[in-house]
Amino acid sequence: MTDLDLWYTKPAAVWTEALPIGNGRLGAMVYGDTYRERLALNESTFYTGGPYQPINPDALGHLDQVRALIFAGRYAEAEAVAHDHMMAKPYVQTSYQPIGDLWITFHSAMHATGYLRSLDLDSAVATTTYTSGDTTFTRECFASAVRGVIVYRITTNRPGKVFIDVALASPQPGEMQDDASGRLTFTGTNRRESGIAGALRFAYQARLIASGGMVTEGSDLLRLRHGDSAVVLVDAATSFKRYDDVSGDPLAKVTARLDEAAALPYEALLAEHLAEHRRLFRRLSLKLGPSSALPTDQRVQNYAQGGDPGLAALFAQYGRYLMITSSRPGTQPANLQGLWNEETRPSWGSKYTVNINLEINYWLPDPANIAECFEPLIELIEDVAETGKAMAQAHYGARGWVLHHNTDLWRATGPVDGPQWGLWPMGGAWLCAQLWDHVQFAGDDALLARAYPLMKGAVEFLLDYLVVQPGTHYLVTCPSLSPENTHPYGSSLCAGPAMDGQILRDLFDGVIDGSTRLGVDAAFRDKVQAALERLRPDRIGAAGQLQEWAEDWDLDVPEPLHRHVSHLYGIYPSEQIDLDRTPDLAAAARRSLELRGDEATGWGIGWRLNLWARLRDGKRAADVLTLLLSPDRSYPNLFDAHPPFQIDGNFGGAAGVLEMLVQSGQGRVRLLPALSPDWPDGFASGVRARGGIEVDLTWAKGELVSASLRAAKACLVQIDYGTASVTVALDPQKVAKVTWSNGRLSV
Repeated sequence: MTDLDLWYTKPAAVWTEALPIGNGRLGAMVYGDTYRERLALNESTFYTGGPYQPINPDALGHLDQVRALIFAGRYAEAEAVAHDHMMAKPYVQTSYQPIGDLWITFHSAMHATGYLRSLDLDSAVATTTYTSGDTTFTRECFASAVRGVIVYRITTNRPGKVFIDVALASPQPGEMQDDASGRLTFTGTNRRESGIAGALRFAYQARLIASGGMVTEGSDLLRLRHGDSAVVLVDAATSFKRYDDVSGDPLAKVTARLDEAAALPYEALLAEHLAEHRRLFRRLSLKLGPSSALPTDQRVQNYAQGGDPGLAALFAQYGRYLMITSSRPGTQPANLQGLWNEETRPSWGSKYTVNINLEINYWLPDPANIAECFEPLIELIEDVAETGKAMAQAHYGARGWVLHHNTDLWRATGPVDGPQWGLWPMGGAWLCAQLWDHVQFAGDDALLARAYPLMKGAVEFLLDYLVVQPGTHYLVTCPSLSPENTHPYGSSLCAGPAMDGQILRDLFDGVIDGSTRLGVDAAFRDKVQAALERLRPDRIGAAGQLQEWAEDWDLDVPEPLHRHVSHLYGIYPSEQIDLDRTPDLAAAARRSLELRGDEATGWGIGWRLNLWARLRDGKRAADVLTLLLSPDRSYPNLFDAHPPFQIDGNFGGAAGVLEMLVQSGQGRVRLLPALSPDWPDGFASGVRARGGIEVDLTWAKGELVSASLRAAKACLVQIDYGTASVTVALDPQKVAKVTWSNGRLSV
């Protein structure tokens, strides 16, 4: 086993012990049972329902009433009116669901010895090996992004020893098709949900290709007896083409892809898969210290006792692996469970929650040097910018576009679930602020030209939505809320919470900067600047904390240890609050973080990890990472135990590990800002910084040794390490090497 292997000495007994593979669109959980193998299958467009637009024609007529009640301090009354009149219709969205299962039954001796099950992150191949009687079995499984299919190969050390049955099963409405030529086909339809009729057709198919032996075919089973080896190919597809078009032919898609893959030898399928996966995965290397020689599940059990910094590096690389395998150009974005979901009634619909969870999923691609994986999120923003126009006009009489706290495959943008969660009109704004940050990482005006119209549309809505706080000159969002947190007055609804102002500042700054760089919209830019100057600044409360609301309510809330830390957006992912530039606000943010506590859901701990890293507290960040890598927060397969499983803890935690090593922004790159005392010696190569910069760095005995920087274009950057700084003119034709010696940085 290598430092990039997850490995186990027994099969998976439950879904959260199985190993994930995926090509962005098609995924499977591989169990590795010696008698009956299960591949639990998902396809990224398989949701319930069909195209819909959840506009409530009653909403606009009650907007002013709700605003007046909030400004009068009658919050519970405002929430009651909003509940009855301002929620989307329907007020619950659709769900991401599994397609079905591929089952392979092995007819060999029941007793197995020498069992080993592993997932190699570098090859994206799940392998199971064991000996049964006099025969050693090797089973390899991967999801090819090149061919779009899952490939499962069975080999042995003795000819004629492969005896298997292959079958399909599905929890969805449908039936097996009469077929031939070594294949099984299941076709069906999706389910109705929230009053939205199912509109998708789907198909999935398996092919059995044997070397030696005899294949027999039934209507629901393929049998191989006395085979020397076998390859099973599987694919699934739906009729989804885009959020308003379900006219695709899923059976034609899977048949064509499987025909193409079946024409190639296994070695060719594997070689092209490895090349494509490694093209992305091998851009970043990481060593944080020695690794335990124990199986991965035991390493999670033991991590809190120390002595296994290699598990932190494996966890970070696993996050990169999960991003590559669940979010590739042309696929859906990673949802609450990435690509992998076992339940037909998953928690929170396993869709896209936009008041933190979707954003935290996409904190990772830029620093992890897999920026292509951000592309599906851009495409989602482009979609909701279309569907959100009608919602902005109908619910708020506003220009531009709006997205609240959730969306799904059909790109619904309305306020859902209930006003205490859903009546937050900042989801689109946050996504656009994150898109602006993606532009900063790229340093690319071509990407800016694509992003700017989306950002402008979100700002147009906000300029119309902002209202004057009575008795002040401040412009505030109303109604709004600090995501999911109830204040002392029996509601979450409020005016101008801290997070809204912080997101607005980032987005307004981005539109002002973007329009200037592109040389467009000068008059609009002036309006945005004027509104920016009327946003309420962040406030420090009586306990020295950064206030979550305009009022100093933080110490009187019903849930003082709430999982969200929304008012700390300004520290991370934003750069508004900084230890050097805004020390008072940074100290207040630290106080808020101390009051809120480190224990939370998996993603909540992941966010706290990044916050402590931004506050440059390596010891506290390491302690939070230990919480995330505890058996209470990590399943045996390293999936984040929210609980239940949500992938945002994996992505947020991986981003946090990189944030401890390299931070960037404002024309600066900070090296080892929050190095864990448990990682005294190590290296990282290929970490990405804002401005299109890649960083390699090495450290020993807890101190920087050297760093190398490569830039996509010429730029001037300040390199910080501790209290030392040096300014470097980066040239895309050269590598700049910075060394640390005798308390000085040298170039």
